[in-house]
Amino acid sequence: MKALLALPLLATMLVYGQHDQGAVQKRIEIDKKNALKPFTIMPHRPNFMLLGSYNTKGYEASIHAEEFSTPDYRFKDIEAQFQLSLKVPIALDFFSGRLNVYGAYTNRSFWQVYNPEISSPFRETNHEPELWFQVHQKNRFLGFNNPLTTVGVSHQSNGRSGVLSRSWNRVYAVILLQKGRLAISLKPWIRLSEDKEDDDNPDIKRYMGHGETRLVYTRGKHTFSAMLRNVFESDFKRAGYEFSWSIPFYKYDHFRGYLQAYSGYGESLIDYNHKVNRIALGISITDFL
Repeated sequence: MKALLALPLLATMLVYGQHDQGAVQKRIEIDKKNALKPFTIMPHRPNFMLLGSYNTKGYEASIHAEEFSTPDYRFKDIEAQFQLSLKVPIALDFFSGRLNVYGAYTNRSFWQVYNPEISSPFRETNHEPELWFQVHQKNRFLGFNNPLTTVGVSHQSNGRSGVLSRSWNRVYAVILLQKGRLAISLKPWIRLSEDKEDDDNPDIKRYMGHGETRLVYTRGKHTFSAMLRNVFESDFKRAGYEFSWSIPFYKYDHFRGYLQAYSGYGESLIDYNHKVNRIALGISITDFL
């Protein structure tokens, strides 16, 4: 599952991306309407449940064995994963409606549900609260519309202590580009420095880099997504690639079959410096678009 697997998808995006209304603009309009409702909670990133996720590389359990003083502690190559991601409007309609402020929380869990030998534990859970400023605009760049730009801050942690503790803080920007069915998200970030004695993962930038690029393409009721991170910065040595495909079940537009593949580093905080090569199948409630 190298970057080459994404090339047919990207080629399709480039060929067909200009012949449909913008899915990004539709999502922006939906969010605007929902944001005005009281006590509004909206989806942020995709919300999904991967019922079966198989990693050909296996999962490293040595530090867990050390933490729990259990030498025979072992993880299985197949597990379940899920993500819950929600956002709320905090302040709206500054500068004639162009500037809004949002907050979000994303939970990503990796569950060894098929491993009763060690009581089916949650192998890893990543928590990420965020706060950002969102600017609506009508810029154009290289033939693409730029309807949205955000600047924010995030804290990501696995909530553990001791040798299992992982966390980092970032300031980031998101530049959203759209052309018909194709959306491109450019997300550079800067890691906020920590004291050496408090830094659980001092080399995380080597594996996570300084940003990621995501492409999302909609065709009919299908949604395809491809993510590339730390590709050129690491000279392809510590990159991360993700591909997903979702399609509704029959007439249920908000209940979707979901296929996801990941190859490389940085899938989770505990595995940021361990290579993962997995494919997973499940269901999603919301996708990027």
